[in-house]
Amino acid sequence: MKIKSPKNFWAGLMFIAFGLFAMIGALINYQVGTAVRMGPGYFPAVLGGILAVLGLMVLAEAVVVQGPKVPTLSIRPLLLISVGLVVYGYSLNYVGLMVATAILVIISAAGGHEFKWKEVLLLSAVLIAFSVLVFVKGLTLPFPIWPAFMQ
Repeated sequence: MKIKSPKNFWAGLMFIAFGLFAMIGALINYQVGTAVRMGPGYFPAVLGGILAVLGLMVLAEAVVVQGPKVPTLSIRPLLLISVGLVVYGYSLNYVGLMVATAILVIISAAGGHEFKWKEVLLLSAVLIAFSVLVFVKGLTLPFPIWPAFMQ
């Protein structure tokens, strides 16, 4: 058996692993029930099973169809997006939703291969407006919009 598509091979293994993890976790930790009387573990178990079967299909395709190689892993985008999320989470209560969202977008965009201030600031403005309208105005979540010293 020769792997013709390494990308599909690893994707299939990942799907199988996540699917089995969800299915086994649901079967161990929750009552599953039956299709007529579903318990809290029924839906995660079924979805995990479906994901595992899809993973098997992708894995089978990896040995039949020629495909691309796995690209090299870029650490910088992964690191900067993670740092941006952590900074956002910790700074939200101190600097407010607007400033924290702008910081998140700027740090995360710095992880990309192209960084243009005009595009990043436009994206920040759109995401800030969307976040305020949906989360603060629409869902009435108690997020501070501005930093504490400006209120």
